[in-house]
Amino acid sequence: MTLETKKSVFVELGKFLNQFSETDNTQNQSVLGNDLFFDDFIKLIQLSQSHNGWYTPEQVYFAIKSWADALTEENIDKWLSNYSFPDDKTEKNVALILAGNIPLVGFHDFLSVLITGNKAIIKTSSNDQHLLPFLAKYLIYADESLKNKITFVEGKLENFDAVIATGSNNTARYFEYYFKDKPSIIRKNRNSVAVLNGKETHQELEALGEDIFRYFGLGCRNVSKLFVPKEYSFVAFFEAIFKYQDVIHYEKYANNYDYNKAVFLMSNFKLLDNGFLTIKEDASYASPISSVFYEFYENIEDLQTRLEADAEQIQCIVSNDLIKNSIPFGQTQNPQLWDYADNVDTITFLLTTK
Repeated sequence: MTLETKKSVFVELGKFLNQFSETDNTQNQSVLGNDLFFDDFIKLIQLSQSHNGWYTPEQVYFAIKSWADALTEENIDKWLSNYSFPDDKTEKNVALILAGNIPLVGFHDFLSVLITGNKAIIKTSSNDQHLLPFLAKYLIYADESLKNKITFVEGKLENFDAVIATGSNNTARYFEYYFKDKPSIIRKNRNSVAVLNGKETHQELEALGEDIFRYFGLGCRNVSKLFVPKEYSFVAFFEAIFKYQDVIHYEKYANNYDYNKAVFLMSNFKLLDNGFLTIKEDASYASPISSVFYEFYENIEDLQTRLEADAEQIQCIVSNDLIKNSIPFGQTQNPQLWDYADNVDTITFLLTTK
């Protein structure tokens, strides 16, 4: 397959995904394979919550829309324009060990392996075993030559030349040992933070709620920690995020809220609570589901230094241009193709792996 052919296949997938939304699933008659895949994909979306209680239709549709927006010819061309694709590159077998915390979280690695002309040997998470295989079937339908490029495995990974593995800090230690003789990208726990100064508008704080509550806070791009100035009042913050109150109606989230709040209270921690989110002063970056930690800062310059020193623990920084390279409120769950997890350039890794 030429690079242009591979691009076109993923553009077709983007057109297919673009037909689906939470409010309207409408067939576009020009889209390839609708007779075989359209109705089955709707059924899979509706069944996703039975496979994983966190994968509500709303969250799955959001993930699908994100990839539909990303997989356009313009975006793919822009993404790949910075790379040189050698004609004589040797095809590699790349093992992918995927996470399952949010729907299709491993799709970027999958896309990167195939677009660079390699074979993907995929071990899905037990929490997300259905969505990616379905999309892989669509891609193979769009171009049958991909059939020999995509393999899903359930047991031991074998016969691979490189690996991209995502897991917790604990599993990362296992990965680093087990794959020590292979070229690898090993991803660990990361969290995202927001830096506030008290001058944020209601709309900006409302958008911050999207960064906190999308995917129930389970993603590494979800904001789990707030940095605020001394004497900061959380009144405006709580008023702005009130629109997300329905999150408490999801049983799994509500159970986490009740449990974590009880643990905090029994430990005599000082909490602020609005009935669906607790916030707690804490130096850690990783807060439990239904809770956000906060920490006071003295000045932005010192905080910038702190965040740079802790860069390996942080995925995204959200602010109103207070911190260098921060992103706007409400945008953490809308990464571009060129926004790499952990700032590790997957394409360069795949193109240069010997």
